[in-house]
Amino acid sequence: MPFKSIVKELKEMKEGIGNMYRRGVETKHMHRHGKSHIAPECSSPISLSVPTTPSSLSSSSSSSSSQSQWANLPPELLLDIIQRVEASETSWPSRRALVACASVCRLWRDITKGVVKTLEQCGWITFPISLKQPGPRDNPIQCFIKRERATSTYSLYLGLSPALSGDMSKLLLAAKKIRRATCTEFLISLVSDDFSRANNTYIGKLRSNFLGTKFTILDGHPPHVSSLPSSCKLQQKVHMKQVLPRAAPAPANYKVATVSYELNVLRTRGPRRMRSTMHLIPISSVQEGGTAPTPMEFTNCHNEHESAKEKKPEVVEFGSTYTDFAREPLILKNKAPRWHEQLQCWCLNFKGRVTVASVKNFQLVAAAEPSQNVSAAEQEKVILQFGKIGKDIFTMDYRYPLSAFQAFAICLSSFDTKPACE
Repeated sequence: MPFKSIVKELKEMKEGIGNMYRRGVETKHMHRHGKSHIAPECSSPISLSVPTTPSSLSSSSSSSSSQSQWANLPPELLLDIIQRVEASETSWPSRRALVACASVCRLWRDITKGVVKTLEQCGWITFPISLKQPGPRDNPIQCFIKRERATSTYSLYLGLSPALSGDMSKLLLAAKKIRRATCTEFLISLVSDDFSRANNTYIGKLRSNFLGTKFTILDGHPPHVSSLPSSCKLQQKVHMKQVLPRAAPAPANYKVATVSYELNVLRTRGPRRMRSTMHLIPISSVQEGGTAPTPMEFTNCHNEHESAKEKKPEVVEFGSTYTDFAREPLILKNKAPRWHEQLQCWCLNFKGRVTVASVKNFQLVAAAEPSQNVSAAEQEKVILQFGKIGKDIFTMDYRYPLSAFQAFAICLSSFDTKPACE
C-alpha cells in the first residue's frame, strides 16, 4: 500500500476519533441541563471494554461493529498497529490494551489473536486461555498466592511479590475451599466472587480423599483435541446424584492429573513427600524436542441438543485406549531437601523466592527412568516451586510443561489438612 494512502487513512481515523470525542462532550453538556434535551444519535457506537471471561471474546456481537469505521481499516495497517502495541505492552495492566483491541470487532479480534503468541513462545499472559497453556521453557512465570482465612479463598496473582506489585497486581485465578463430609474441594474460577459451575468463569476444581493423601485435578473444559489420539474413547464415571427433572445439567469435569502424598504419621519420615501424575502431559515433553498439549481456545463443554432430563456424568475419565497411549505420563516428584547442621532443619535452595520455613514449601522436578532418555539437566530443573514469604502470602513459580491452572491446583493441595501425613 502506498505511503500516502496510509497517511490518509490515519488522518481520517484521527478526525473520526475527534468527532466522536466532541459528540461525547456535547452529550455530557446536554445531560447537565436536564433529561428533556435530545442528544444526537451516534451512528457507530464503539465499546472498548476489557472482557473478564473467555466467552466475552467469542460472544460479542459483530453485526454492528462490522459496519463501523474501525472495521474498515486496511488489514495491513491494522496488523502493523497491533504488532506495535503487542511489542510495547509487555506487562499488566498495560497489556490489557491488547484485550481491548480484540473487543472492537471480529476483524480486530482475529488479527489480535494471530499476533499474540502462545505463552511458551512469548512468556506473556494475555488472554484467559493463557492460563491453560504451558509456561515458557527458560524463564519461569513468577506469581504469588494470597490466602483469606475468613472466607477460605485463595487468589493467584501475577507478579514477583505483593510488595513490588501493589494494587496493580493481575488476578489470574481464584479458588474457594469447601469442606464436605468425605472430602475437601477447591473450586477454581477466573473471578474471585463467583465459583458456580454453571458460570463460564468456572475453570475446574481439586478434590481430595478422606485422609487428605490423594488429590484429583478436574478440568471444567474438555481436553485439547490434539492431546488425544483418534482412537481414544472417554469412559464415563457417573456418581449417583438426585437430579431435578427439569433442571439444566451441570457441566462435567475431566480428570487430568492426580497428586498423592506419602503416609508420614507424626513426621517420622521427615518432610512431606509428594508425587504428581500429569495424565495429559507425556514424559516426552521434557525430552529434547518434546512438546506438550497447547490449547488455543476454550472448548465448549455444553451440549445444547441434550435433553435437560438426561443425567450428566460428574467425572469423565479416560479409557484403557488412552492409558496405552500415555503409558509414560509425566510424573513430578518433590526435590529432596538436605539437612542443615547449623540451622538444624531441612533446607532447599529457592533462590530468594521463599523466606519463611514451612511444611508447605516444596520444589517439583521430573521423575524419569533411565530408559526414558531424559537428560540429567532436565531432571534437575525445577518445574514448580511453592513457598511461604509471609503470613498468608506464598510464591508460586512454574515453567514448561505445566500451565498456571495445573500449577495452582497442585499448590492448593498443600493447603489441605493432612492428618495422615503430618
